[in-house]
Amino acid sequence: MDIDPRGPRFAAALTTIVLIAALATASAWLVAAQAVVFGIGAVFGMRAAPYGVIYRLALAPRLGPPREREREAPPRFAQGVGLVFAATGAAGYAAGLAPLGIAATCAALAAAFLNAAFGLCLGCELYVLIRRIVPGRQVTGAGQT
Repeated sequence: MDIDPRGPRFAAALTTIVLIAALATASAWLVAAQAVVFGIGAVFGMRAAPYGVIYRLALAPRLGPPREREREAPPRFAQGVGLVFAATGAAGYAAGLAPLGIAATCAALAAAFLNAAFGLCLGCELYVLIRRIVPGRQVTGAGQT
């Protein structure tokens, strides 16, 4: 399935805001909530992801059709990577291991910010790299198989 690439960038911007708030408050709950958002996107797809729903219903109709579309698999994989970091951050904060909570949350924040600000999806790039390593799969570009 192909998706509007502006949706994941919008989601990354919201994620950036949530994770900044989580770091500012050292809130395990905010990081856990973001982990749930990542989990929904990873398991059910980008159309079901909460921030994707907001984008699709509130912003996409005002923007018009995208100039290009991208494969869903790389951003969906990136949501899974974000889930791992956010769950680790939430667990760190909840267990009283603030350095772990901070480090994992900062890693997720850095990735979200790079996507939101520059369109560089680290999880997507990792997806492409893994696909290149797996025998029998030819990958031609970011998210292209």
